[in-house]
Amino acid sequence: MSLLENLQWRHAVKAYDPTKKVSQENIDKIVEAARLAPTSSGLQPFKVIVVEDQEIKNKLAAGALNPDCMRDASHILIFAAWDRYTADRIDKVYDFTTDERGLPRGRFASYTDKLKAIYLDQPAALNFAHTARQTYIALGLALAQAAELRIDTTPAEGFSNETIDQVLELDKHGLKSVSLLYVGYADPERDWLSTMKKVRVPKEEFVLHF
Repeated sequence: MSLLENLQWRHAVKAYDPTKKVSQENIDKIVEAARLAPTSSGLQPFKVIVVEDQEIKNKLAAGALNPDCMRDASHILIFAAWDRYTADRIDKVYDFTTDERGLPRGRFASYTDKLKAIYLDQPAALNFAHTARQTYIALGLALAQAAELRIDTTPAEGFSNETIDQVLELDKHGLKSVSLLYVGYADPERDWLSTMKKVRVPKEEFVLHF
C-alpha cells in the first residue's frame, strides 16, 4: 500500500477495543518514526512517553476530553517538550552528535553559540512554544507509520496538560506535555466515525499556486 492509500484509510478513532493490544514490535516502529523526525537544528527538544500500564492510564483519564479512549487504547504516546532551552541541553546534543560522527567536541561551537544567543534570553513561554512545535513533526510521522501498519490512532490535544504533567511528574524531567497519540485497535461497534466518508477540503481550495 502507498503512503497516500494508508492516509486515506486512517481516521481519528473515537472508541478502542480494550481487549486488543498492539505488539511491542509495532509500538517500537511507531516510536522510531517519531525519533527519526527532523527538528530545528537537530536538537530533538522533546521526549516520547509510552504509557501501557492500565493504572496509569486510568489516572490520566481524569484529565482527558475522551476518557474512554485514554482508558481503552492499547498504548498512549505522550509528546512532551523541553520546558525551555538551556546551554547544557544544547551542548549535550552537540557533544553527542560530534562523538557519534567521530568529530572533536566543539566542532560546531560557533553555531551553538548562535543558538544560545537566540534562545537563552527568551521568555520561558516563547522558548516552550518553539520546543513544542517540534513535537508535531514527530507526531505526524508516528501517525503515518501507524497507518502503514494498519494500527488505529487518535491524535489529541483535548486533555488537561496539568493532569498529565502531574501524574507523570514531568517537571522532574524538565518537560511539559504538548500532545498525545492514542494507539490501538478500534471497537467497530462504538467507533461511530469509522463508517463515515473521509472528508477534506478539495485540492483546488487547499492549494494556492503563485
